[in-house]
Amino acid sequence: MRLIPRSRAGMLLRSVLAAALVIGFAAATTAVAGLLQVRQITQYIDATPAFRSSPSVSVPDPGSPQTILLVGSDHRAGTPWSSANTDTMMLVRMNPSSSTINLLSVPRDLKVQIPEGGVPVTGRLNAAYSIGGPNLLVKILEQQVFQGLKINHVIDINFGGFEQLINAIGCVYTDVDHRYYNNTALTNYSSVDIQPGYQKLCGADALSFVRFRHSDSDIVRNARQQDFLRWAKSQFSQDQIISERDALLKIFGAQAQTDHNLHTTDGLINLFDLVAFSATHSIKQIQFPAILLPCPPVPPNASSTLQQTPCYVAADFGAEQVTFHQFMTPTTPRPGPAAGSPSASAAGGKPGPGGGATAPGLTAAAGYGAGQAQALGPLGIPIYVPRLILAGSNYCSSNTNVCPLETASPGSYPRAYLLHDRQGVTHYSYRMTLVMNPTLGQYYGVQGTTWQNPPILNSPSGTRFVAGKQLLLFANGSKLSLVAWRTAQGVYWISNTLTDDLSNRQMIAIAASFTKAGGK
Repeated sequence: MRLIPRSRAGMLLRSVLAAALVIGFAAATTAVAGLLQVRQITQYIDATPAFRSSPSVSVPDPGSPQTILLVGSDHRAGTPWSSANTDTMMLVRMNPSSSTINLLSVPRDLKVQIPEGGVPVTGRLNAAYSIGGPNLLVKILEQQVFQGLKINHVIDINFGGFEQLINAIGCVYTDVDHRYYNNTALTNYSSVDIQPGYQKLCGADALSFVRFRHSDSDIVRNARQQDFLRWAKSQFSQDQIISERDALLKIFGAQAQTDHNLHTTDGLINLFDLVAFSATHSIKQIQFPAILLPCPPVPPNASSTLQQTPCYVAADFGAEQVTFHQFMTPTTPRPGPAAGSPSASAAGGKPGPGGGATAPGLTAAAGYGAGQAQALGPLGIPIYVPRLILAGSNYCSSNTNVCPLETASPGSYPRAYLLHDRQGVTHYSYRMTLVMNPTLGQYYGVQGTTWQNPPILNSPSGTRFVAGKQLLLFANGSKLSLVAWRTAQGVYWISNTLTDDLSNRQMIAIAASFTKAGGK
């Protein structure tokens, strides 16, 4: 893991997110406007020519499922691949028979065999792009990583537009898991300074959030990008995107390079019909089964971060195939909620303190929560804290070294702040951050706000009634990413880590244990 130079990071990380947002929002809604509109879209896309040597993609039959490879790179059309660098590779699976759009990010540092002069050489997956362009990248993904993978389209995004795109859709309300900080004056890498808590992120801050890789791994960064896409997609209706489609498509056309089939009317109609059909589907994140390998020895004067950072990502072939099967399998509604599933209505778990639920791996920590509430001081919202937290985790505090020094500053842990909704109304809010393992980027959080209907609470996956609380459940695939509870004065929730390390039972038990600070 390395820092991304400021001169290149903007190009690379605006990349795949811009493509996914445009394809997922704008293209889908314009498909229903008829052939004339599709021809206009073709003109936007033709602003950047198709790949000279088209990747070995499998052109799909009309109406069939499709797998799209979204690549973030700094490659300019018409220049040699040897000058290119790719930073993000995301597979998107859309299936008319599925209720979800499946996302699978492939680590840039994945250890693969790359043919150079006919001789296989061990290297990182991102190097394949600079050696052989999209053709070689597709070949390695299909032959070495996922057996049976057939990529239908390749979309490569170069040179930023991400900030413009985020601003064009009105910014994105984001559940920021911890403090993100870096000072360019000290490191010569891009500055970032984002406080923890639920908030609206616009252009530059949104880019800083999704591209941050200073102190965590490819896996955490990929999960952060996928979460951002999920939050963005859930916040905007088709009508909103239709009104902005021309601006969005111009951004896309100016920075995207695709396979030749997407420069044809038939190819666009085929893809857009599928995306339009999938427009109301939720996003399901599939986590790559990464094994983080240690770096070789580094010079004595190297930073401690580099000394602890894996240089390669590996994976067991069998685990890769299991992941690929999950990615390809359509999500279908179950006949009824199964016990232990995120949508089940039964409480699950043994009775815990106060008649709630408990789960293995949790410990009582009401006193620590009370200390956090005292540190917040008086607010315009009642402060609730969980009586249970994960054993071995700790509250981040500006007065301790529990969380990394680069993320600690007065006012961050815990944080009291004002949150503004889209109408400009101000809401009292607070965030408490808990850390499991900062090296692995494992932070989870307690959020409270007087905003009764924030976008993140749109469309819950299910509900459970536990300890007198009606809990709202929000699932990311089979894992709960968030569990919320409403009162007359505010809403409160527990956010899972970016990689969903807390189990469903733990998430429900922690949320059920919310109690008013200073009260019963």
